[in-house]
Order: sequence, then C-alpha cells, then structure tokens
Amino acid sequence: MGTNPLTDHPGAAKAGAPLSVELARALQHLRAKGIPEEVKRSVRLHIADAIGIGIAARSSELAGCVTSAQHALSGPGPCSLLGGGAAAPASAAFINASLIHILDYDDIHDQGRLHPGPVALPAAMAALETTGMTAAAADKALIEAVALSTELMCRLGLAWSPKGQGAGADWFLTQLFGYVAAAVAAAGVLGLDEDRVVSAIGLAYMQAAGGKQAGFGTGATARAIYPAFAAQGGLQAALLAQAGLTGPEGALDGDAGLFPVYFGGHLGQAQRAALLDFGHWHCLDVDFKPWPCCRLSHPYVAVALAARERLRGSECRRVIAEVNASAARLCRPLDQRRRPATLQDAKYSIPFMTAFALVRGAPTLDNLNESVLHDQAILDMAQRIEVEEALADNAGHPAAVLHVEQAGEPPSRHAFEAADLHMDQAAVKSKFVQCLRYADRAGDAETIWLAIMEGRIMDAVR
Repeated sequence: MGTNPLTDHPGAAKAGAPLSVELARALQHLRAKGIPEEVKRSVRLHIADAIGIGIAARSSELAGCVTSAQHALSGPGPCSLLGGGAAAPASAAFINASLIHILDYDDIHDQGRLHPGPVALPAAMAALETTGMTAAAADKALIEAVALSTELMCRLGLAWSPKGQGAGADWFLTQLFGYVAAAVAAAGVLGLDEDRVVSAIGLAYMQAAGGKQAGFGTGATARAIYPAFAAQGGLQAALLAQAGLTGPEGALDGDAGLFPVYFGGHLGQAQRAALLDFGHWHCLDVDFKPWPCCRLSHPYVAVALAARERLRGSECRRVIAEVNASAARLCRPLDQRRRPATLQDAKYSIPFMTAFALVRGAPTLDNLNESVLHDQAILDMAQRIEVEEALADNAGHPAAVLHVEQAGEPPSRHAFEAADLHMDQAAVKSKFVQCLRYADRAGDAETIWLAIMEGRIMDAVR
C-alpha cells in the first residue's frame, strides 16, 4: 500500500473514528499537501471535456425542459450556465449537471461504473460563484475541489466495483455516491473546515437516492439527468453546513448509514482500507467516452465497427452478441431494446447500438439523434441480433464478442480489446472541437480550450 495521510501526519484520526471524519481529514490533508501536477493536468482535461459536452447539449429538447423547470423552482441568480446565461446556485448545479450528462458523452470510471464529471464540476462551479473570490484564487480552488471530489467518488465506486448483480447493481452509483462527492466539491470551494465537511457529508447522505429503474425500464427520458440530483443536493448540503447545521458523523458507516442501508452491510476491512489508502490517485483512471452512448454498449460498438469493416457492404444474415450479466441488463426486454421508444433507450441498448454501428458506423452527435428511432435499416439489423448470456460477469468493461454470419462467407468472430476505447489528449481535444461545432460555436473552440488548459476555467465558462 502507498502512503496514508490518515496516519502519516500529526492529528490523524484515531482508530474507530467515523468514516466521514477519516475521509474529511484525509482530504483536507491532501489539499494542504498540494495536488500533484499530473492530477491537475488530468482534471483540466476532464473539465474541458465536460464543458464541451455541456455546451453541445444546450440546444437539446431535454435541456430546455430542465432549464424551464429549474428557473421556475429557484428563479434568477448569479451562477453561470454552460453555453450562456445564469441561474440561482441550486438551479445552476442541476442544469449544468444535466447538460453534461444529457448526451450520454460524459467521462466514466469504468471499474466503479460512475460518472464524476457531471457531479463534481457543477457543484463546485455553483459554490464558487457564491464566494466572490478573485479569478486566480477561484480557478485554483475549483481545480482542487474537482480533483478531490472526483477522487472520493472513484474510491467509493471501487469499494463495490459493481457487476450485473449483487451490491451496487441496482443503484446509479453516480447519483448515490454523487451526493457525498458533490458536497465535498462544494465544501472545498467554500473553504469549510473539517467539522463542516463532515456535516456536509451527513447532510448529503440525508438526501441520498439513485434507484436505477430509469435505466432498466424503457420509455422514459429521466436517465439523462440523474447526476443532476446529486450535484444540486451536494451543493445544498455544503451551504447548509456553512450556515451552521450539523449533519450526522455516521452518515457512511453508522447503523443506519449509507453502506448498511443501501448495500446491506458495513464495508469490509479490505474495502475500508482501500477507500482510505491514498497512495494512488484513482481519478487518473477516469476515461473519456469516444461515442455518445452508454459505456456498457461501447465494447459492442467497437466490435461492431470491426465487423462492419469485414462485411464491406455484403449482406449480414445473423449476429450473435455474447454478453455477461452486466451487459444483459441492457438487452432486456429484448423486443423493446431492439425497437427503442426514446433516444435515451437507444443509447442504453446493446442490440440497438450494435445494429447502429453495423449500419451507420461510429456514433456521433450528428448521426445519433431522434431520427434513428425510425431508421428501417437499423431496425431491421437489430431484429437479426440475438443475445447469448455466455460470458462471465465482471466489473468494468464487458468482454464483448460478436459472431457475424454473412452471405458467402464463413462466420466471423470479433472480440473486444480495451485499447479500442482509448482516447489520448489529441482525441479529447478533437471531441471538444466537435462538440463546439455541433453547438455552432466552432470559432470559439480554440480560445475556450486554451483558457481551460491554462487553468482559467471560469473565463472559459462565462
């Protein structure tokens, strides 16, 4: 194990302290020690990715619904919205989080199966604009807060490393753990002391939710915005703590704390130790999405693109997609997954996204839109896709396999490799430029990108 700030500095928490106290103390120590440059560079890249996606989503119908509802709820305010405009702090956190997630293009920690970007950044931005900080201090505080919040969120996800069944499988962990992570992000920007951070975590837990039926069911559009509840709730928790309310110290590991209530038991010794071992920055393992659809469908898009190259226009008679228990949940009920009712259902469907890639090629913001729900070529292909739950379940990427039968050729087998999804900085910048072009702001792309890379985040947003 690496160094542990819980035991490697004066005043470390005593054994047996509530987990929220230990975490708050560790995070405060990491901030005082200084965020490594490698982490800050990575955070700036993820912030750029989130801002680009949010700007691209601003013109969507769902963004209009969310913005209208949140303005009615909270009224006007000083906090910046991605793509322009302003709102009250709670509304800004909700709207910006929704914008980053609506297109299903946001960053992902695969092992923990959660999205840090639409939680940490919106909560920290909204909190920041209540402080009146100078620009330089604000950007430093924002980067630190997003780094620590993202790190905490990744660790909470890794504590369970969910699969298709069992602990964590029925929760949107982005939302459930996001309340705590967003509270930490907002508390960091607000400069709350250790006791108030603990209170913010407790107040965040009192709002915790994240049932996954919006993903497992079909026909709804709500899956597009679930991280927003966490971003807004975490901000509210931090502001309440700042005002003097005290939250329960046992929010995470008390008898009625988050882990016993939502996961059926306390953290094991190894899980707790891993959560508190800060020898490795897990936020460095957060990946970028190359395509705007559910991450569990990405391995199937990748292998379908390889199969498409082999087909080269010849008739595809039958496709068998091998799935594990995790991927199988994006295939049921099969008839609805083959013919999705909403774009959100389409992006969450392995049969449909496989058919899309076989027919149209790589999904993009331009070609993956409402029109695909009525594209007969894609729908016909989806009918030819059969699903076999033949693979062992695992955390992270499903080990996707496609068997493709085509006219006049022996069946071909295509297996997923993780390298198929890798995005380096050049690819992330290209994605950013594409997002701004989609929003008719291509001319602003280089200026905004440069501002973010230089750490002038709020200049880029305003």
